[in-house]
Amino acid sequence: MAKILVVEDNEMNLDMLSRRLARQGFEVVAAQDGAAGIAKAASESPHLILMDMSLPVVDGWEATRRIKADPATRAIPVIALTAHAMAEDRDKAMAAGCDDYDTKPIELPRLLEKIRKLLPAGPGGA
Repeated sequence: MAKILVVEDNEMNLDMLSRRLARQGFEVVAAQDGAAGIAKAASESPHLILMDMSLPVVDGWEATRRIKADPATRAIPVIALTAHAMAEDRDKAMAAGCDDYDTKPIELPRLLEKIRKLLPAGPGGA
């Protein structure tokens, strides 16, 4: 079963997304700020990270940069999640090291397609 780390500070969004991913067969771990997301990326070794960009403590851009700078977590794919749908927001997320980008509100079929493209092949993977 693939493990997904959801880094999201809005409890309602976190709960909704976590439940929807669990129903799809994913193991879900959560963090509610960027610093906790960095720590959980290291301690939980998720297969993929869904990273909100507007986070307290450490924002999603900086959290992604730190995750991608650490050899232990560098290979974990990160999908940026943001309410900002401008091209420069996507460019900023990709420059920070994100592997893909999706906008809120979440459209689950579209997000699942992106997740499956980035997950390593194998059990629970693509």
